[in-house]
Amino acid sequence: MPNPKRRHSKARTASRRAHFKAHTSSLTTCPTTGEVHLTHRAYWHDGKLYYKGKVVMEKAAA
Repeated sequence: MPNPKRRHSKARTASRRAHFKAHTSSLTTCPTTGEVHLTHRAYWHDGKLYYKGKVVMEKAAA
């Protein structure tokens, strides 16, 4: 495996790492329920599991 002959400077390392940022997660509002949720994720609302604005599953009564 190739190894560097010389040590990289701190500035070069920092410049490379400058592109790794924490991004905010994208949220959307469901047109059916009005609930704010993560995109491409199912979410619970009033005991029902919704995905793409449709009921996928209902919570079992205990």
